[in-house]
Amino acid sequence: MTALGFLYPGHSAEDDYPRIEQLLGSDVRVDLVHTDIGEDAQRMDTLLQMGAPDRLAAGLQQLRLSGADAVVWACTSGSFAHGWDGAHEQVRSLAMAAGMPASSTSFAFVHALREIEARRVAVGATYPDDVVALFADFLRAGGVEVTATHSSGTAAAAGSWGEEELFALARAADTPDADAVLLPDTALHTVAHIPALEKELGKPVLTANQVTAWECLRLADRRVNAPELGALFTREPIVQV
Repeated sequence: MTALGFLYPGHSAEDDYPRIEQLLGSDVRVDLVHTDIGEDAQRMDTLLQMGAPDRLAAGLQQLRLSGADAVVWACTSGSFAHGWDGAHEQVRSLAMAAGMPASSTSFAFVHALREIEARRVAVGATYPDDVVALFADFLRAGGVEVTATHSSGTAAAAGSWGEEELFALARAADTPDADAVLLPDTALHTVAHIPALEKELGKPVLTANQVTAWECLRLADRRVNAPELGALFTREPIVQV
């Protein structure tokens, strides 16, 4: 049994995770702990506080007791807001406090893009324009070319979005030269829609809760074939020669 640990900010799309657990199979367990987000606003001061070490550490004891093999801070904006170096320090501190491998959703996107060999991406986000720009800068620091960004500017309502709003965001973000489309908000319910999104756009679609789960599996040295979670979960292991 592989136990995946997640620190999830507040309450929005956490029900994506039981669905992920179901799709991954009976030998993978998902353990999710909610963290305190403080003020729910997409501003730099609130984003930095959301991912502060004391707030993340508060949920770790429960994950240790659950026997988690790895932990991921399941928040994109609360990690990339610290910048490339600051986000590295954030996960280093988390790993030390947890006593297990750790990462964040922001790094999950970069690692997932390397996995599917996508170098150019379009980003569709619910964040304000200035916050989307920070995510684009983070991706570029990870060697990713950002072809376009699109902001709906409606982060506060993201948790209530359905299929119609999600597909509209993905279509608005996509560009012909993008190898993949990224939807970076963990507050969006996306897991049930990934295959349909990829069929609609004709390319891989990476969403925050999807890549967060993949990243935790990667840290736990597991690979699971789960086509209902999209192209990211159908890749064969790369054979080194």
